[in-house]
Amino acid sequence: MGVEIERKFLVDIKKWQQVAKPLATHLKQGYIINDKYKTIRVRIAGKQGYLTIKGSTSGISRKEYEYSIPIKDAMELLDDFAASWVEKNRYCINFAGKKWEVDEFLGDNEGLVMAEIELKHEESEFEVPAWITKEVSDDHRFFNSSLSVNPFSKWGK
Repeated sequence: MGVEIERKFLVDIKKWQQVAKPLATHLKQGYIINDKYKTIRVRIAGKQGYLTIKGSTSGISRKEYEYSIPIKDAMELLDDFAASWVEKNRYCINFAGKKWEVDEFLGDNEGLVMAEIELKHEESEFEVPAWITKEVSDDHRFFNSSLSVNPFSKWGK
């Protein structure tokens, strides 16, 4: 069984703009099934396709299974089966011995920048970069699956 243990944080955009970054990978991901108990996601990351199945979240953990699929299949699944999607540019940053994934969202979620760190255990300790602000791991509005149907640009309206 695969388990994802992940913490999510908002990013201070001004501080983030000053960080030296590697090239970003463009991601487009769509949701075939998207409810509070499970998601089935198709992702195109650069020139690679993925199919991911995630269970419901308990704390900061949830079951996760991810499989590489041909990019042609991923494009067809997105076009023919995804009911909602998000697009973003992802940067992978190594900080204090840990890998951080920083997403700059596009489209209806433009203006939102979030960072994620995957951990081996829920209690794992890590150093927080200066460009991190508030933790949002428990706020379901910031789940990508939620952003695909309730985009950041429509909050507060």
